[in-house]
Amino acid sequence: MSQFIQVTFLIWILVTLLWAWSVLIKNVSIVDIFWGFGFVVVNTFYVYNLEEINPRNWLLLALVSIWGLRLSIYLALRNIGKGEDFRYQQFRKDYGEKRYWWFSYFQVFLLQGGLILIVSLPLLGIHSNTTLGEFIWLDYIAIFVWGIGFSFEAGGDYQLYQFKKNPSNKGKVLNTGFWRYTRHPNYFGDTAVWWAYALFSVAAGGYWQIIGAVIMTLLIIKVSGVALLEKTLNNTKPKYKEYIANTNSFFPWFPKK
Repeated sequence: MSQFIQVTFLIWILVTLLWAWSVLIKNVSIVDIFWGFGFVVVNTFYVYNLEEINPRNWLLLALVSIWGLRLSIYLALRNIGKGEDFRYQQFRKDYGEKRYWWFSYFQVFLLQGGLILIVSLPLLGIHSNTTLGEFIWLDYIAIFVWGIGFSFEAGGDYQLYQFKKNPSNKGKVLNTGFWRYTRHPNYFGDTAVWWAYALFSVAAGGYWQIIGAVIMTLLIIKVSGVALLEKTLNNTKPKYKEYIANTNSFFPWFPKK
């Protein structure tokens, strides 16, 4: 638990510095870029403070770093130079420019820092239980689940980036590749990755910490992911309703005929 308190303090320092920067540049969107990197920081801190690093610790150091850095780099390439996200622009209008600079510290930065700490609990479960350091059958299932999840998330993001880059696709709906089997391959992949971490945690002897994967799943499906994006796309893309009729929302499956 002492490690969790220490990493909480570290994340608080980082989100506070990030918030100060956002005030200077008047762009709260930079917090999105920090999301994946924040988990890399937490995971690396846990590994760094271990007295003895076992094979599972090394594996998770690699997997979390690959996942988190890929996500942050992708969001940086997508967002930098595009201005502040419309969600934060709306918040500025709702709360007023004069007070939003302070309100955003609690509403956005501290909230995201807190979510990083809660969602990353499976990583705490993995690195704080060192009695089972050797791989067991559950670790191999977790590796398989992580591979599926990372493929859908990274592959879906790449296909969407290529699709949006083509001006002739404006107003159209991407329904090929990973997007042929689920309307949200990146969100499905992200969820699968975190359940892989939960399986690693159970394999290491950390059981209650899988609550982090549960929270992440609820956030993606019910709060800030699928539900929010579906509402936006329904209002902005006329062909999206047809896409909904033919394609699964979350779990990948073959299109309906």
